[in-house]
Amino acid sequence: MLDQSPGHQEELDIEVQLKSTDSADYELVLYNDDVNTFEHVINCLVKYCKHDIYQAEQCAWIVHSKGKCSVKSGQYTLLEPLCTALCDQGLSAQVELI
Repeated sequence: MLDQSPGHQEELDIEVQLKSTDSADYELVLYNDDVNTFEHVINCLVKYCKHDIYQAEQCAWIVHSKGKCSVKSGQYTLLEPLCTALCDQGLSAQVELI
């Protein structure tokens, strides 16, 4: 028989929320700004997102022309530290649910 007590339901809700966060697909989105140079953006994408130089250049041009670009996708727990690293370097980035 299912335990329907309020504390038990709360635990189930938290467990479902954690599972959905870890299993859902997210993307790391880089946004355009008027501060950072192409060279800095490219270097950050190579260093933190492990892009090759050509992929980093393409992403930088997409960000420049369209205002944003999804630079990586995957689980939130993998993308969040990358987002933090990019933001620490002065870039505008956010992890978003796909």
